[in-house]
Amino acid sequence: MITYSPIGYAKTPFKQIENVPVQGAGISQDIAELIINEEYVQGLDDLEEFSHIYVVFHIHKAAGYKLKVTPFLDDQPRGIFATRSPKRPNAIGLSIVEIVRIEANRIVVRGVDLLDATPILDIKPYIQSFDNIKQTKDGWYEQGLDPLTVRSDKRFA
Repeated sequence: MITYSPIGYAKTPFKQIENVPVQGAGISQDIAELIINEEYVQGLDDLEEFSHIYVVFHIHKAAGYKLKVTPFLDDQPRGIFATRSPKRPNAIGLSIVEIVRIEANRIVVRGVDLLDATPILDIKPYIQSFDNIKQTKDGWYEQGLDPLTVRSDKRFA
């Protein structure tokens, strides 16, 4: 058994899964707050020097999973590990968001794709020289739908 305790939670405009952006960074302009528990505030020191962060979170509204799903940006069933579906064997999510500002235990971010009250498990800085890998392949997504026009629906509720 592996257990994690949240370090905080997300305060977002999205109360239900419908109409949440299907990805955050580069697509969503929505503003949200990551409220970090007081005992972890010192861990936010120096974070304001970065423009973006990875947010690792628990997908708290997902129940169950399927090994084949039809992702939002495609019309063909795909293996769960070849998608970013929220219904996963371990309900762990990962988003990249832009830091707008940090105020005490609140990180104001842009580009959010999390539901309100999503438990935050960890935060890590996005570092371009490590994280921006060149010459990659995007698999089925290369023929996918436009993420700027697609929003979530009830398929993973």
